[in-house]
Amino acid sequence: MNIQICLAIIMICCSTSFLAGQENIKLYPGKIPGSKDAPAYQERTQLGGDKRRYINHVKEPTLTAYFPEKGKQNGVSVIICPGGGYQMLAIDHEGIELAKRFNEYGITAFILKYRLPNDSIMQDKSIGPLQDAQRAMQLVRERAAEWKLDPGRVGIIGASAGGHLAASAGTLYKKEVIDNPQHISLRPDYIILMYPVISFAALAHTSSAKRLLGEDLSQEKLNLYSCEKQVTKETAPTFLVHASNDKQVLPEHSILFYQALIRNDVPAEMHIYEKGGHGFGLHNTTTEDDWFLTLIHWMNTRGLISKS
Repeated sequence: MNIQICLAIIMICCSTSFLAGQENIKLYPGKIPGSKDAPAYQERTQLGGDKRRYINHVKEPTLTAYFPEKGKQNGVSVIICPGGGYQMLAIDHEGIELAKRFNEYGITAFILKYRLPNDSIMQDKSIGPLQDAQRAMQLVRERAAEWKLDPGRVGIIGASAGGHLAASAGTLYKKEVIDNPQHISLRPDYIILMYPVISFAALAHTSSAKRLLGEDLSQEKLNLYSCEKQVTKETAPTFLVHASNDKQVLPEHSILFYQALIRNDVPAEMHIYEKGGHGFGLHNTTTEDDWFLTLIHWMNTRGLISKS
């Protein structure tokens, strides 16, 4: 057998193995709630200046499941909300890379390709992304037995604006914006926030606020979507990571959420690096520390991975 044939077989096997670990799932079985018909609105993927892929014009939300290697799965799962300022999704470094890293520790990861707020495809764009996050939580719990998952160990992680969505899902779960006839819990069991947008009311971050809320920047709406104002004693344990020199989303966002958690006696851990800027994903190149390993240690301590 010549070397070209050997390489072809290896590539096919690797590709098959890679694809076997994934499953693409439509978020809604029928009509997407609150959607409008907009044939000209088409999803696009483009390369950014950082050579990473970004998705915009999302009209049909999906979950992409990344399963750990056979025999490694531990029943823990996490829904991943990539960032992108509510105008695109950073699908590579805040999506796929995270999913693969979680898989290394036996955690099943679901990348949520959520709809980006837009009046042309949504009746109420302020709830569109939250509908998708709540539906993702509902769907994972509905199919937990099929996927060999523990419905009591389903978490959510989000970066930047995806962090705002994750924090919203983690604090507004009683404000159901989807049909839930079986009364499945929409509350995440744990929350992970990477340099998240948190406050629309206390801190100026008008780009995300305006994209989500449009011109309705009333105090009522700003307060509702200021996640630090929605924390209660029932909010799930939370892990936060940020950088002091993040000029795009100030570290005060994480600090406000952390302070609200502490006031409500919610278990919380926060790591703010001296440097790192915004959008570092798994790779804060300014430090030798690996925040993801710290996260895994925290999850073990909480009994999320190694159940006590």
